[in-house]
Amino acid sequence: MTFRSDSNRPTFIAYTVTERTGRKNVWTPVGAAWPHTSAKGFTIKLHALPLNGHIVLLEPRQDEASPAEQSVADDTGF
Repeated sequence: MTFRSDSNRPTFIAYTVTERTGRKNVWTPVGAAWPHTSAKGFTIKLHALPLNGHIVLLEPRQDEASPAEQSVADDTGF
């Protein structure tokens, strides 16, 4: 596996979403994805596994820190 060396910024942030009735859902970052340099595809590194088995990949916001720097749930309600 090779990662792009020109940037450590991931292409996608991996989230798990906890749905809450009558309230905003909680989006918790659980990892990130980077494209391969030698083949089509991505490497996904997870720091946690969602209990519901679902992972959502979204492009990072400009002001978003890397998943390693995020230690609390992101309740932005994307």
